[in-house]
Amino acid sequence: MEIILACLSIFLAAAAAVCLLRLRYYRKQINHIKEQLLFIEAEESNFLLTSAYPVGKTEELINVLNHVIEKYRQNQRRLSKANRSYRESIVSISHDIRTPLTSVKGYLQLQKNKDVPAEKKAEYLRVVERRLEELGDILNQLFEYARLEAGEFQLNPQRINVGNTFAELISMFYEDFMVKGLEPQVEICQEVMFIQADSHAFSRILENLIKNALLHGMGNYHFSLTSDKGYALIVIANHTEQIEEKDLQQIFERFYTTDLSRSRKTTGLGLAIAKEFTEQMGGSIEAFLQEGCFRVEVRFPLLC
Repeated sequence: MEIILACLSIFLAAAAAVCLLRLRYYRKQINHIKEQLLFIEAEESNFLLTSAYPVGKTEELINVLNHVIEKYRQNQRRLSKANRSYRESIVSISHDIRTPLTSVKGYLQLQKNKDVPAEKKAEYLRVVERRLEELGDILNQLFEYARLEAGEFQLNPQRINVGNTFAELISMFYEDFMVKGLEPQVEICQEVMFIQADSHAFSRILENLIKNALLHGMGNYHFSLTSDKGYALIVIANHTEQIEEKDLQQIFERFYTTDLSRSRKTTGLGLAIAKEFTEQMGGSIEAFLQEGCFRVEVRFPLLC
């Protein structure tokens, strides 16, 4: 009996020693994790937690904590990018609004000059009217995009004849192309095609794409409507020297403009609005650049 008790005492003593040793390792591991977390918080580094003593399930805990840290860092990067984009947007909006206002102020001051001939004053007044129209367009685009992003734009899908709408929109801008001395090549499929879309939104998509081509294009205008594998395919193409391959990744982002187009009185919202409307109505929109030809393709599913 004494032998059994002695063996049991030895076993318990050994178990207690093992437990104390493991407890010591647990404490060291926890202290190690704590020190690393404090370092990460203080230094804001890309450092991840490591294990000093692989004991128990602390390895699993470290993996979970590293996952949380990575997710937090990704959210921080997204937030930082969003804040940077927001600041750039504010600067862009300020520039777009300030430019026509400064011009209007200058011409109105010239209007007050008694030495300026009457015909010159009439010319200045026409310039003021054009600048105010530009400002109105900018504010309308800002308001429309804000409503789109906020989900406040109520779409009313209906059956639309794509060919008729496309032809009407092109005819609206035909004279503008003639003024530039550049007649667009227009191809509209004879097949009658219908899609399900909001009439105003669909017209705005086409209007913005044609305006973009008119404003930034440098010739070789080609507008087409065809049927492609169950979709109505609309193509707006033109020659350009402003757009590069790197621009295609951002061409549909809000307020994005190329360096050259910044001087062309544009907010960079036209294509962003077209993309928002297109995707909200179940369509797709893509931009391509090949040998100086910039092409935007819009697809909508055809109704049977």
